[in-house]
Amino acid sequence: MNIQDLKNIISNNINKNEYIDFFQKAVSFESITGNEKNFVEFLFKKMNSLNLNPQIEDFKPGRPNIWGSCIGEKKDNIKTLLFIGHTDTVHVDGWENHWKDDQRKNPFSGALIDNKIWGRGSGDLKAGICASLLALDLLKKHKIKLNGNVQYAFVGDEESGQETKAESAGIKKYVSNIESGKITKPNFAIYTEPSQLDIFTAQMGFYILDILIIGKSSYFGVPHEGNDAIKASHNILSNIWEYSKEIAKINKHDLVGESFALVTEIKGGGFIAVPGECKLSLIRKLIPGEPFDKSVKELEEIILTSAKKNNVKIEFNYPAGRDHEFGGSSTEVDQSSSEIKLLSEIIQSSEFDKGKIKGAPFWSESTFLVNKINCPTVYCAPGDIKNCHTYEESVDQNEYLAAIISYAIFIAMYCGISNESRK
Repeated sequence: MNIQDLKNIISNNINKNEYIDFFQKAVSFESITGNEKNFVEFLFKKMNSLNLNPQIEDFKPGRPNIWGSCIGEKKDNIKTLLFIGHTDTVHVDGWENHWKDDQRKNPFSGALIDNKIWGRGSGDLKAGICASLLALDLLKKHKIKLNGNVQYAFVGDEESGQETKAESAGIKKYVSNIESGKITKPNFAIYTEPSQLDIFTAQMGFYILDILIIGKSSYFGVPHEGNDAIKASHNILSNIWEYSKEIAKINKHDLVGESFALVTEIKGGGFIAVPGECKLSLIRKLIPGEPFDKSVKELEEIILTSAKKNNVKIEFNYPAGRDHEFGGSSTEVDQSSSEIKLLSEIIQSSEFDKGKIKGAPFWSESTFLVNKINCPTVYCAPGDIKNCHTYEESVDQNEYLAAIISYAIFIAMYCGISNESRK
């Protein structure tokens, strides 16, 4: 059975209202980082109805992961496909005030306006979670049985909420279960970060560096008695910006772009006194193949050299460790693989001009799967990353429905269709 045959079968009599309603209900469950349990309970019911034998396990007290699988008919030489995504969302500070006197005032309404489903978490990334589950639902409704296995895993602690700073504790726990043999290792994975149904085969890495510049405060009338930390920051900042220009020329990637160091915050000052301290914060972007530890060392050396010239002390802090102690690693998978070619062909067969190979303009958790357990992983899901984390977060309903159909076809063709189907 080819792509078009499958599309003709499963697109027939698809209940659009049912699937949109499911997505709206998913958005209605507030699951800001730290409160993932709220949404997980909703997912459990659906996964149970799909006979996925869902399992729940806390990665931190009161904060669960959920996973389950559909076991195929074939016993030997089977493939296992994983759909994975994070259950938590960012905060909603300022949302209600921004949308006052509007249907979108409630960030968890899932309102359908102008053919878009609105709300926090709609794009990042409940659209992808819902579409992946409903793809299996669609296959079951059409009595299509699979040879291979389909896994689902929805983990918490990817975002940073109002009170909780994420550490990717959810996926760390999940991957450790694969490493121990508790969960079967997948052969290929789709992480449902929003890509507008393009396929992201590479992603940037990053680390955040907080810099404390320590000088010496003194009364403003005798400034020579002190050592101005803000003045010292001028030289340090100039060298950071020059460094950023240099690495942008050297480190370029066709899909992910160029490396850089972006200063994001400056804090300092003294009350009628020479400022004794100044705080800087920056984010360093890494491209695939760029050594993580080397980049950290060379930037620290530049800052320390600048500090020495100004006779100030420096303290470093890396607050965003993920798969690396200092941040998140870059990664890339082979875009010419048969799985990725198949996924691209399926999506391109739809009415949308999608399914193109691109690089992710963000960091997420595919690195744990690619680097820790050697599972090729791509990002591919409905939703536009550009409106995520904003008051404009929303997903086009047609793109969402197209994702369900595309996922269903991919599941069937990747896993193989059992001879027992549709009998």
